[in-house]
Amino acid sequence: VVQGILSSLIPVVNPSLRGTFIEFRSGMLNVSPIGRSCSQEERLEFYELDQKEHIREKFVADLRREFAGKGLTFSIGGQISFDVFPEGWDKRYCLGIVADDGYETVYFFGDKTMPGGNDYEIFTDSRTEGHSVTSPQDTRRICEELFF
Repeated sequence: VVQGILSSLIPVVNPSLRGTFIEFRSGMLNVSPIGRSCSQEERLEFYELDQKEHIREKFVADLRREFAGKGLTFSIGGQISFDVFPEGWDKRYCLGIVADDGYETVYFFGDKTMPGGNDYEIFTDSRTEGHSVTSPQDTRRICEELFF
């Protein structure tokens, strides 16, 4: 997987390249085409470019084709990265745990709730009441409407 990701990085157009591109986390890889050490300004530049050019979306589509049938999920999240993890290891994993604790309703708030986003699976799961949000203020507004 790492070799495939590295070879796919070569043609990616970036305003700058900074630091770690593949970060090994517990149970997953986090891939940042610009690099995790980018400045806040570079992060915003990349995010704006990604919104226009769909850099991560194309990158993920290529990797999905290359690794089809291998039991991997590629999920876009945040502003500068995407995650790679085994199928079933997405944010829904916790729902089985909280179900055992007797919660009747699980509220989920996420910004990447569209297909391919790292919040999509849990957002659309029948065990949650999903809410798309755009900012912490938006989350607060919805919480106030729901709970107060």
